[in-house]
Amino acid sequence: MYKQLIKTNQFQISLFMGILSVFCFALSLLRVELSGTRHFLFLNWNLFLAFIPWVFTLILTMSPNLQKKRMVVFGMLGFWLLFFPNASYILTDLFHLSHHSSMPIWFDLVLILSFAWTGLLYGFLSLWNLEELMKQFMSSKVVSLISILLLFVSSFGIYIGRYLRWNSWDILHQPGKLMTDIGDRIINPMDHPRTWGVTIFMGLFLTMLYLTFSLLRSRKVSHSV
Repeated sequence: MYKQLIKTNQFQISLFMGILSVFCFALSLLRVELSGTRHFLFLNWNLFLAFIPWVFTLILTMSPNLQKKRMVVFGMLGFWLLFFPNASYILTDLFHLSHHSSMPIWFDLVLILSFAWTGLLYGFLSLWNLEELMKQFMSSKVVSLISILLLFVSSFGIYIGRYLRWNSWDILHQPGKLMTDIGDRIINPMDHPRTWGVTIFMGLFLTMLYLTFSLLRSRKVSHSV
């Protein structure tokens, strides 16, 4: 009964996220049609990258037999951590808003916020799936602390993606240069104030959202009980 409830819940979530994703895609196509430019089509790629970590955790959550294979689980969680920052990275696409665009700025604002909201939901849903897995071995308080830590790690990932222009797959293509950039900012933090400014304040913002969503989830659960 419990497994069936989980499958039903995941199906409803998947359907809802599919509708949101299609809505975002349709908005981007409408912009192409109205403006005659493809300027914001890259948002679809960014949303796809945000979708990946959710898929990893969804597969793990729905596959109890797979959870018993530690090497597979650790491998999938490693890839999850690489792609997890992409879920909130779309927030920084607000930098592309411009009064000189061929479209009204309000339309572009709605477009980017739609993608950003959907990307954030993919991120938080994947984090919640991960929490359900971790709660099998840890207390809820420890899991919550780990989740907040992961949000700050994600914020650091947002920085190296937006400002240093590194991508998730560069860990395979250029691991040496990537590790050098990261290591320098860890060893010499005072030389990189923007790095830690972005990481700390974006981390606080994501934590605020995480705690808000968590509170709403707990209220829903308590009412259903």
